[in-house]
Formats: sequence, C-alpha cells, structure tokens
Amino acid sequence: MKNNIDWNNLGFGYMKTDWRYFSNYKNGSWDEGHLTIDENIVLNECACVLQYAQTCFEGLKAYRTVDDKVVCFRPDMNAKRMADTAERLEMPPFPQDRFVEAVCSVVKKNVDWVPPFGSGATLYIRPYMFGSDAIMGVKPANEYQFRVFTSPVGPYFKGGAKPITLRIPDFDRAAPLGTGHVKAGLNYAMSLHAIVDAHKKGFNENMYLDSGTRTKIEETGGANIIFVTKDGKVVTPKSNTILPSITRRSLMYVAEHYLGLNTEEREVYKEELNDFAECALCGTAAVLSPVGKIYDHGVEINLPSGMEKMGEITHKLYETLTGIQMGKIEPPEGWIKVIC
Repeated sequence: MKNNIDWNNLGFGYMKTDWRYFSNYKNGSWDEGHLTIDENIVLNECACVLQYAQTCFEGLKAYRTVDDKVVCFRPDMNAKRMADTAERLEMPPFPQDRFVEAVCSVVKKNVDWVPPFGSGATLYIRPYMFGSDAIMGVKPANEYQFRVFTSPVGPYFKGGAKPITLRIPDFDRAAPLGTGHVKAGLNYAMSLHAIVDAHKKGFNENMYLDSGTRTKIEETGGANIIFVTKDGKVVTPKSNTILPSITRRSLMYVAEHYLGLNTEEREVYKEELNDFAECALCGTAAVLSPVGKIYDHGVEINLPSGMEKMGEITHKLYETLTGIQMGKIEPPEGWIKVIC
C-alpha cells in the first residue's frame, strides 16, 4: 500500500495511478487488449469522439473489506449497462466477460493504490469507450478504443452526508425517446449548464421532470432518486428515460429482502412531493445523499427528515448496503467480486 498518501484526508478527484487497460476495435473486432503505464491518448483532430461526442463510460469502485480482501461491487452490472449504452450509440459493445476481466486486471496491477479499510476512501474505476478514427460526415466511427483507469478517492461527503437542497429547473434532462436511459457522455455535457446555474443560485442539484408532460419526477443530473413514504414504503420513479442505476436497484433489493420494507417502482408525480417523509439521491460515488429541501419555482418543500441528518430509513438502507459492500453483512449471491 502506498505510504505517501494521507488516506483519511483524500479528496474526490483524479490521481494518476500506475497502470491502465486499453483495447482497440478495428476491422470488425476487438484486439486482445493490453495494460500500459501511459495515461495519454493520441487522437486525430477529426476523431469521431471530438466531432460528434460518440462516447460512453461507467463508474464503479474497488475497496478493502473488513477481512482485507480487495473487491468490486457488481461489476457484471456495469458491463451489461455499458453494452446497452454502446448499442444505443451504434458502438460495438465490449464483451461483458472481458469488461470484468479488464477491471480486475487493472485493480490487481494498482492494488497498492486501494485505500485501507476504515479510511472512507476507495479506488474509483472508470471504464470508457470512444470513437477514435477520423469521421467528417455525421455517422458512427469505424474504429473504437475501450479503456479503464483508476484513481483513489476520498468519501464523496467529508464529515458525513448532510442533507442537500434540490430545485426543479426549467431545463430538461432527456427527451422521451432520447438517450436518458444510457450512460452516454453527451447526457452529462447537456447537464453542465443546468448544474452550474443551480450552484450559482444556491442549490446543490437539479430534480428533473419528464420533458413530455413536466408533471413527473425523473432523476437528477447524475443520480437516481428514491423516496420514503410516511408509512415506510420505499418508492423510486419509473420512466424509460431514467438511467438504470446499479446502486438504486441494489438499494431497492436491500429494502425488501434485508429490511422487510415494501417497495415500489412507479411514476411519481410532482404533486406528491409534500407527501413523502424522506428523499435521497443514489449513485456509486456517495451511495445515498439525503435531501432536506426541494424548491419548485419559489415554493419550498421541506422533507420531514429535515436538514440535519439522514432520515431513519435512508440511514438503514445506507448502513445495510455499505455493510454488504465492506464484508460486514452477507451479500446476495454474485454481488461481490473478489479480486485479491
């Protein structure tokens, strides 16, 4: 393990590690793939990714468990989601078994960068793919590169997850038949103006409505949303433009099978916001980010869980899922991939 890193005070940002993986697609097939110490990429000025944003990515973590194993959480789900995204963007899917193998190989080569158990830090893993050859006309690339790099990161929230404030913006996140359900880089580029605008006005994030009717809750710029009703049911919005968060799906399973709670995935209408007891964002980086307030064009909606700490059920969900991830609680079959 690296001795020159202050693991307990690590920020959430990029730090170069020793090794990364790459594989090239050319003439209709992926090559065997390689590990490299070179973090730089050389591209033609007309590369498809630069002209038409033909790129997608995933995010997952490696971490040390309570018994000092190095593991990943459900990497097969990331592999499946990237394959689905690639198909939507007319990119050749990287084989899902090779995706998991590439992730494991990079983590093994960078095992000294995996933070110690109890530090709150993890090794963030970023698989991504892009069109690499020169394309002038608007069409898919002919050549692609799949890569995986890692970076040690500290906890997303220093000092604990304090409830955040959301606003319902006038911007749309995704078109009804667009790319909101896949992890395409272009979705995140489109959200940048909205999030900068939200920060300028004192909000932490945007809570987007469906762009078709602007009556239903969908997700934020970078995370799915879960709600808890006043009678303890865990509810998550259902829509064909929501990215299928691995964390959200895992939390819903935990709620039902570990905590014995009623769960429901359904359309959630904006007018219901006053009826919920708790709300949280869910994703790889923070697992759960509690929400204390929601602003809807000047109308303030205060969640009963408040602005001081996580709600009771949200906290139980967080403790249970992170307990599974860290080896403190027995996981469902196939959820934990032991790397070394």
